[in-house]
Amino acid sequence: MKKIINFFRGSVTVTITGAFPERFLNLCAQRGVPFWSLAWLDPYTLRLRVLRRDSRKLDAIGERTLCTISLTERKGLPFFLHRFRERYALLAGLALSIAAVCLLSQFIMVIDVTGNENISTAAILTELDRQGVRPGVYGPSLNLRETSHEVLLCLPKLSFMAINLHGIRAEVIVREANLPPDIVDEKTPADIVSTATGIITRMEVLSGEPLVKEGSTVLAGEVLISGVMDIKEPAYSTVDMGVRLVHAQGRIYARTWHTLRAVIPLEAGVKLYSGEETARYSLTFFGKRFNFYSKDFISSNNYDKISKTKALTLPGGFTLPISFRKEIYRSYELLPCPTDEAEAKALLENSLGKALRATVGEGEILRTDITSEAANGLLTVTLLAECSEQIGREVPIP
Repeated sequence: MKKIINFFRGSVTVTITGAFPERFLNLCAQRGVPFWSLAWLDPYTLRLRVLRRDSRKLDAIGERTLCTISLTERKGLPFFLHRFRERYALLAGLALSIAAVCLLSQFIMVIDVTGNENISTAAILTELDRQGVRPGVYGPSLNLRETSHEVLLCLPKLSFMAINLHGIRAEVIVREANLPPDIVDEKTPADIVSTATGIITRMEVLSGEPLVKEGSTVLAGEVLISGVMDIKEPAYSTVDMGVRLVHAQGRIYARTWHTLRAVIPLEAGVKLYSGEETARYSLTFFGKRFNFYSKDFISSNNYDKISKTKALTLPGGFTLPISFRKEIYRSYELLPCPTDEAEAKALLENSLGKALRATVGEGEILRTDITSEAANGLLTVTLLAECSEQIGREVPIP
């Protein structure tokens, strides 16, 4: 610690030569001049170190003790800065650099999220941005506890969040909630209704009154299992016991048929680049974008835009909220070109197949039939499919 203090104060090493160097030491002690690193070089010469502020007193002490004083070495911050006393630009730059470091260290530049598994980091960062926590924001102005509560209210899949500031880095620690399993509401009366037209192949009735049988043909919206059940009268009784309402449950499987269509033009536009190209540059600094271009930048209405963004990254992988963006605009004209019918048909068939699988879900596709027709400049592809799927859906009884 004393070495650090002496570095900021500055110190000098001097060599004392005389007939009685010990008198020089005694007089230094009497006048309150501290010294250290004393070394005798010979009976008439010694070397010691004193503070920079006390070095001027040594000349008077040397004259009184008839000793010669030689300056050997200067050390410390004052001597280092003294070399730049006429380099005002360098001193100003040093002062500005220190001020910039002290100021920028109060701003958040990096946000690290840990502890999430099922919910994505992007979703957490997006919600934090909505609450005001983003790269470039002034850290001490944030109410981190309140921000954590607001984020938890907006993201129910999280049960805990803590935001800690470490200089320019914000550490976000989250814990995901253990959501309760879906509970079937068995108290609300409901029917099982058909979602599609088809022929019933299998029925699994858990509760309720079945209104159809295997082999029956049903329409979309038709009640398959009713939640209204008759109460059976006791033997030899003629009194109507009425009905009771239940929450119908079950799975109804049926053969269904789906018809899907897709259309594509037989003539497409091909881009012919004219050679006109314009570049625009912008700078994003702590979330604010500065554009270095005018609004009128290209004469054509048809153009492609290619964007390249380069962020400023510190050693160690920390990305600063400072980025440069270059946008290149290339003008083109659209020229008509005939579409390859075979490729267009294959494209539509693939698209219809994906749509069918999304429609059927966990069901099974039994058979498909594809037809195509070219007319009026359009290619129409039709997909007919026979499937086996679960068509029952619970609908509350009004």
